[in-house]
Amino acid sequence: MEQAFSYRAGALCCEEVPLVAIADTLGTPVYVYSANAIRARYRALVDAFAPTPPLVCYAVKANHNLAVIRTLAAMGAGADTVSGGEILRARRAGVPAEKIVFAGVAKTDGEIRLALAEGILQFNVESVQELERIAAIAAAAGREAPVALRINPDVAAATHEKISTGRKGDKFGIAFGEAVEVYARAAALPGIRPLGLHLHIGSQIGDLAPFEAAYRRAVELVRTLRARGLPVHRLDLGGGLAVRYGAEPPFDLSAFAALIRGLTRDFHLELVLEPGRFLVAEAGVLLASVIYLKESAERRFLVLDAGMNALVRPAMYGARHAVLPLREPEDGEPRLAMDVVGPICESSDLFGRDYRLPRLSPGDHVAFLTAGAYGMVMASDYNSRPSPAEVLVDGVRWAVVRPRRDPEEQFRDERIPAWLAGDGAR
Repeated sequence: MEQAFSYRAGALCCEEVPLVAIADTLGTPVYVYSANAIRARYRALVDAFAPTPPLVCYAVKANHNLAVIRTLAAMGAGADTVSGGEILRARRAGVPAEKIVFAGVAKTDGEIRLALAEGILQFNVESVQELERIAAIAAAAGREAPVALRINPDVAAATHEKISTGRKGDKFGIAFGEAVEVYARAAALPGIRPLGLHLHIGSQIGDLAPFEAAYRRAVELVRTLRARGLPVHRLDLGGGLAVRYGAEPPFDLSAFAALIRGLTRDFHLELVLEPGRFLVAEAGVLLASVIYLKESAERRFLVLDAGMNALVRPAMYGARHAVLPLREPEDGEPRLAMDVVGPICESSDLFGRDYRLPRLSPGDHVAFLTAGAYGMVMASDYNSRPSPAEVLVDGVRWAVVRPRRDPEEQFRDERIPAWLAGDGAR
């Protein structure tokens, strides 16, 4: 990933493209993604499992831009989706239906029918209630729904509280102690074809120990189910692989692959992985412009045109993204401590305190690193500020893959009722 964004001739570039050229052409804020960084990360994951890699289903929720999904689909990736809309996005981007899994705790009847009609690879079923609804809808349509039972292994992922999903008190999955009974129920239901198990314990996990604990419970359950004569062909291990937002060590793919191979070697299972952030986070940056540097006796604030409306992770999770100026600082240029903030009228519109940056002037540009996941997908129209454009860079080429959305476009589909139309509205 380090090669995707680097200084060349004094300018921060994405691959071969100076980022200032994109910022000056399109304005800011703007998200920029490196196609080759995405490809490299996917290839590294697959190669770690050679010669028999699992099916990698990209978790679309991390970044649902069609160009990003298409980049991965062209490499052979499938899609992990959590809504009917994400299924439609994946299909539009070229993901074959037989490589799409459908997860989430609140699948609607319409979404279930859509997934059945498309012929997806599997439903990741989260509860008995959901299992019975899928069975009824599939049977009524004369179809058979392929199902993987999502188990909750009651394993703490040692990650942020808001992105842990595999503990007993979390809303996700079927309790481990109930899984055998529910799987047997699935095998007996008309309209259901049970294929195997699914689990996902959280996101941004850098230590292998939580993965090992959860995966051991999964293979233990496979052994128990098979001993009861129940068919288990597939094990979907979810995602959660950590990325680098700062000085963290890189995730050890070789050890991760060796762990999975060792645990599953004797079971002859089809394996599925569902990484999202891991594939795209470090392949993206958010560009912003300096409005001014506000200085007082107490603090120094770098005020930008991008705020929590464009990148909400710092406000929502307390996340911290590295920040680089697009102009490479000169050797020996002083660095100043400054708080990096946005324009939103909220005290929580704070990217972080005490960044060490060179003195920047109005109109200068900066880049937030590791912004390719949970950036634009979580952006909003809050304060009616223009929403960022999105750009894909591929070598020397770049293209707008989602245009900037100005305020007039944001409220174009809103309506003033007839009884208010004469009260001065334009």
